[in-house]
Amino acid sequence: MSYLPIERLEQLRVGSVDFVSPNEIKVSLEIDSPDSVSLQGGAPRNFPRINSYILVSSDDGYLVGQVEWIAVERSPYPKRKGLQDFGLIDLPFPIKKLSVNPVGTLRRNTDSFKFTRGTDAFPSVGDSVLLPTDEQLKAIIESGDNRRVKIGESPLANNAEIMVDPDRLFGRHIAVLGNTGSGKSCSVAGLIQWSLDAATMEGKLPNARFIVLDPNGEYSRAFGAKSKYKGKVLRVEAKAENGEQNLKVPSWLWNSSEWGAFTQASPKVQLPLLRRALRAMRNDVSTQDDVTIQAKHFCGVLLVSLRQTISQGKIYTDVGPAKGFAESLSSWSTSLLALKDKIADASLDTAIDSIESYLSTRRGIDWPAKPTILDTDKLLEDLRTCYEALGGNECELLPKSEDTPIRFEGEDFVSYLEVLAQETGTEQFVDFLLTRIRTMLGDTRISEITNDTQEPVSLENWLSTFLGEKSGCSLTVIDLSLVPNEIVHLMTAVISRVTFEALQRYRKINGVALPTVMVAEEAHTFIKRYKEDSESQSVSDICCKVFEKIAREGRKFGLGLVVSSQRPSELSPTVLSQCNTFLLHRISNDRDQEQVHRLVPDNMRGLLRELPSLPSRHAILLGWASELPVLVRMNELSEHQRPQSDDPDFWNVWSSSAEQRDVNWKPIVDDWLVQTE
Repeated sequence: MSYLPIERLEQLRVGSVDFVSPNEIKVSLEIDSPDSVSLQGGAPRNFPRINSYILVSSDDGYLVGQVEWIAVERSPYPKRKGLQDFGLIDLPFPIKKLSVNPVGTLRRNTDSFKFTRGTDAFPSVGDSVLLPTDEQLKAIIESGDNRRVKIGESPLANNAEIMVDPDRLFGRHIAVLGNTGSGKSCSVAGLIQWSLDAATMEGKLPNARFIVLDPNGEYSRAFGAKSKYKGKVLRVEAKAENGEQNLKVPSWLWNSSEWGAFTQASPKVQLPLLRRALRAMRNDVSTQDDVTIQAKHFCGVLLVSLRQTISQGKIYTDVGPAKGFAESLSSWSTSLLALKDKIADASLDTAIDSIESYLSTRRGIDWPAKPTILDTDKLLEDLRTCYEALGGNECELLPKSEDTPIRFEGEDFVSYLEVLAQETGTEQFVDFLLTRIRTMLGDTRISEITNDTQEPVSLENWLSTFLGEKSGCSLTVIDLSLVPNEIVHLMTAVISRVTFEALQRYRKINGVALPTVMVAEEAHTFIKRYKEDSESQSVSDICCKVFEKIAREGRKFGLGLVVSSQRPSELSPTVLSQCNTFLLHRISNDRDQEQVHRLVPDNMRGLLRELPSLPSRHAILLGWASELPVLVRMNELSEHQRPQSDDPDFWNVWSSSAEQRDVNWKPIVDDWLVQTE
């Protein structure tokens, strides 16, 4: 049986508009509108239902509204269709009311519908309110371009597929928030796995990079060496038989701010000395007695000095500077001859011969003749040749910042800092600083992570371990569960900062970004809000500032951020404000709910009132990755794909219905007290 279009619209009509404002539309439902289940749209559907969708006829299609609340108004005169029954007594009758948030516009394109956010035409009072058909509802939920990754289904829209664009999801940062046990960790693991599954083509692993900061050691099962994508697990006391690697964040990788926070250096005396010592270490100043390195440094100093003298130009015009120049060369020759006696090869001969050749023409009546440009060019060329023969290069001549990640030995750093304090007469101010550094670096729990003396780690190898090599999938889980509390924030800050700076330089050199996603699980631990007016910064503050920088600037360099937390009220407001997509699981705490409400537009806050009652696996997706806020039932992960975050089975153990769990504390104590030699 076919219907005319106007008859079909009449069948879908459920009410009319009573009130219109830019952020709210009030609707009066018809007396014969569905009470609980609607059949007009095609398949059975719950109506009226909080957060479900309705349509309001407009000039160029339909305005799409989301139901915020449902109420009943007692009216003395019921609305009736057709002729009024005269002579009957009207009794009070309930009229159902809806409050609707306008979310977008649905337009017809030839044989389909297309949904877009926003509207430029609001309805008028009395306009018809319609139930969307199955086709229209699917067009609303499954809207948007580049829908590549399926993350779940919509229970409010006949299980329409919820698919997202990874560029929007990860490129503009996403916050996954919810109480413990609400399915938050599974959603984080699922977003990674479903994205990789969608990108896998013809059995070839995608060229994707994920770094998971895992403070509780939950993700090794989902992404370890035995998983589908064979990720790397870096942890303290790694087990090689499980494919794990030792976590190494050497102390030479830390910058001056991280050293200052780690050592609690005072900003007036200790921190400037600390930075001077770091600058010396970065510029290869070593306390070791290596004559070849000393000769290379000395030639480099001479080369820089010669260039500065030539650039001033006075030696070419004035007798005084020319005389001083010749005297300097004579002194340089004496020092080079002394070094030559200690070096087995003849690397210094070129520089010595060139200087002596110049001085030989300036003796006797020619003293002190002004040099020519040819003379100085010859000196420069020979000195540069000597410097390169000793292993130097042009880049090393530039003074390096104290934050440049050049390797040095921790013992050299402490020794040089002690010598520097003696030279400046500040020993009494630095004694406690040196004691703290020696104590911390001598702690075996810390040195196992920060000391690479036994197996030196280069910056290139470190980046290959954490960010992967060449092309292909690189999934790295950094298990921080056994990292000592004293340095867990520092390790997180260094890993995150170096990753960000490496991606900055990748784009600088290659002209394109290397898309990488960093996942911060239990983010309230690392991205905790701090007091900006504090004079000294703790390691926790430094860590939070690194993530704030990534949140603000990471998108430009291809670094996306996934922030997962059960306490959004404790997170840095800067990081949360930079997240453009939110996946919200059940949130019960009133402070956390208040924080989340601040992050969304006023007309969307009605949707968030459902947060305290969301069941597990259900979440509200809103923001940049979704055309409109939508309730999602997340895809289910198999047992081996889930993080190890299951609730403890108290009752099964108590009642002995589960596997018997014997208690033997000796192996635990042995593992606890073991000392690394």
